[in-house]
Amino acid sequence: MRAERLLLGTADAIDALNDRIGRTTAVLFLATVVICFTTVYLRYALGVGMTWLQELYMWTHAAAIMFGAGYCLLKGGFVRIDMFYARMSTRRKAMVDLFGTVVFMAPFLWMMWAYGWPFFASSLKMNEASQYADGLPRLYLLKGTFLVFVALVGLQGVSLVCRSLVALRDRPEVTTRDPARDPAAGTA
Repeated sequence: MRAERLLLGTADAIDALNDRIGRTTAVLFLATVVICFTTVYLRYALGVGMTWLQELYMWTHAAAIMFGAGYCLLKGGFVRIDMFYARMSTRRKAMVDLFGTVVFMAPFLWMMWAYGWPFFASSLKMNEASQYADGLPRLYLLKGTFLVFVALVGLQGVSLVCRSLVALRDRPEVTTRDPARDPAAGTA
């Protein structure tokens, strides 16, 4: 029982973190649309081009995707074969989730971190900026969102593993989040 509480407490804390980050990140999608519209309007209606503004909407779009990936996993938004998964028992779903997280997700995230860290570190070390004179500085901030993606999806993977382990101990009822009782488990 104590181990279950620890696993579920860890999963709940990670879920709450990714839920807050995901809901906050949603604003970046609106910002992307507004900035993109402004860029297009200025360029084609007024004949004014601003490289930094064009780069800014690409940055907000990339950040929204990278920061929102953990939330997407939390809400079940990643691709899987639902026609089989939906018909499985809670225990079998837990086995699939555990296997997929450990065998596929963990090595993938490790590889992304191993190659992403030097990518980010070299950009930071040389204080990399846009290739255009009027572009955005600090390109390492954009490259750092890649590492945030790995961290948030990795944390959500830990949550998935925790819930799967509890479900496999014949306690599937305590792993299912009920949106009616848990506001953090509601739909987006």
